Amino acid sequence: MRMTEPADASPGGTAPAGSPPGLDLDRLAGWLAVHRPELADGPLRASLVTGGKSNLTYLLSCGAREVVLRRPPLGHVLATAHDMAREHRVISALAPTAVPVPEALLLCADPAVIGAPFYLMQRVPGEVLRSRAQTDPLTDAQRRDLAWAMMDTLAALHTVDPAGVGLADFGRPEGYLGRQVRRWAGQLDRSRSRELPGVDELRDALAASVPDGVNAGRIVHGDFRLDNLLTTADPVSVRAVLDWEMATLGDPLADLGLLLTYWDVLGDSDLAEGNPVADGLGPRAGFPTGRELIDRYAGRSDVDVGPLHWHLALGCFKLAVICEGIHYRHTLGQTLGGGFDRIGDMVPPLVAHGLRAIGEH
Repeated sequence: MRMTEPADASPGGTAPAGSPPGLDLDRLAGWLAVHRPELADGPLRASLVTGGKSNLTYLLSCGAREVVLRRPPLGHVLATAHDMAREHRVISALAPTAVPVPEALLLCADPAVIGAPFYLMQRVPGEVLRSRAQTDPLTDAQRRDLAWAMMDTLAALHTVDPAGVGLADFGRPEGYLGRQVRRWAGQLDRSRSRELPGVDELRDALAASVPDGVNAGRIVHGDFRLDNLLTTADPVSVRAVLDWEMATLGDPLADLGLLLTYWDVLGDSDLAEGNPVADGLGPRAGFPTGRELIDRYAGRSDVDVGPLHWHLALGCFKLAVICEGIHYRHTLGQTLGGGFDRIGDMVPPLVAHGLRAIGEH
């Protein structure tokens, strides 16, 4: 999950005037002049679209053309995280499929150019829907059709044959679910600052009942949700799926379980209103229910949704851990922006819902 915060100061010296944090336009212009001269035929201008602890996104004006540049967050990042080549590879591979992705234009693996590897992709027209202020003006029919388009897109992703698009070695599907439990359990241990009744019980129940992975080996987005899509309302369409930094080969129900956690657990809660995680989605915002989303997905996918209760519990655990980490940083004064003071209140209902889900069969 991405929590957007203002970017830090540019590392490694001062960028030229007019350069946003993390993007030296003079050095970029020189590199483009050699490798993609058609993108360097006019002055470069750039603005930071999103910033913070996830990959940074810039709108780059190259003369009369606009493209999008993605780079890792500023400062220290884990060696295996925020892999630009990985994002570039997956959207390139999916280009000829039914999954809408921006066109990948080029990849620069050399960190010497702007301070980190980066890639450029096509700018796709559309809107990222993040709040009730954006979704409330939609008609009931538009919200329904948008939900169906979202689920059809997820089903299309999960029906892509990884080997058929050159992604046979994109991940390690064997043991994927067990690794997910261990990963988020480790994150929990690093985020503890208060008593969290039930969270250890949920972790242990997940670890003791990992499904056999009957659906393993599909392409998994890792954070598929409404505000990671570029959409249009008239006509209703999904123009592009964004933010592929967590993509891998694994169990597709992990995508569906996490989406339903956002949708039904958070989106149908009193905590959703004005919350930077859950505002603008789910039944309270006038969209179809999670059960209807599952039915739509199942009708367009060959994925067995039988073990979905476990994946919903995993989604609850994952989001509880993420929210607890944000809560901890907020108590230390390390979060910027609005709404973070309420993040900690979301953890207990997530844990409670996860425990209920793990008990279903």
